[in-house]
Amino acid sequence: MDNHQNTSPIGVFDSGVGGISVLAELVKNLPREKYIYLADSANAPYGTKDCEYVREISLNAAGILYDRGVKALVVACNSATSVAINNIREQFDIPVIGMEPALKPAVEMGGNGAIVVMATPLTLKEEKFNNLFHKFNLEASIISLPCEGLMELIESEAGMTDIVRYLKGLFQNLPVNQLSTVVLGCTHYCFIRNEISTVAGPAVKIIDGNTGTVRQLERTLNSLNLLAPPGKSKPSGQVEFLTTGDRERIIPMCERFLQKSL
Repeated sequence: MDNHQNTSPIGVFDSGVGGISVLAELVKNLPREKYIYLADSANAPYGTKDCEYVREISLNAAGILYDRGVKALVVACNSATSVAINNIREQFDIPVIGMEPALKPAVEMGGNGAIVVMATPLTLKEEKFNNLFHKFNLEASIISLPCEGLMELIESEAGMTDIVRYLKGLFQNLPVNQLSTVVLGCTHYCFIRNEISTVAGPAVKIIDGNTGTVRQLERTLNSLNLLAPPGKSKPSGQVEFLTTGDRERIIPMCERFLQKSL
């Protein structure tokens, strides 16, 4: 790749605002970069849809960002990563980084209780997660917890009371007193850490895969000499928002979620 691409933006997409939790980590850790974030809200949620359809819309979202000249792409959605990451890499000649539930770090952290993986139904049934599950389930007690409807509740900007009520119903059949860690297997869930802690208990650790994704992107860009060069001016982490949905509603919501995360 040519050096002029160093100053090109990084593309990030998700089915809605969940990937902004990843975008915030990118801005914090790689502040000299420029970003284009696509909220594919017209097709949200991804996590309850058919695999072939999610593959198709993920390729379309990636194509929108590729056509904007991004130098790398972050698939900031566990569901899209599960079913489409290989197809995206095959179709576009730029680095493509995906998401992975942080099951390995959760197991390595130890603890005496079970590990709960909160994710969409699609993420939990796909091969990518099941390979992880079978790799680590002999080392720890792992509970898969499908969270249908939670993404929509978060995007509705529901209050803490409504989200805690939903979570209590979700956790009601789990051995809450015997949990060590909750793994957030959907980027949306990063926005409700406090609510999850309220239900799971303050001693339960809550982790996500965002930091690992950011580190992988940084390593990849560095190896290809694609990191943005140091500038004379103060870095700003410039972000442009796009959406396939209602711009008047979605773009301001993206801006609110980003500001809450920085």
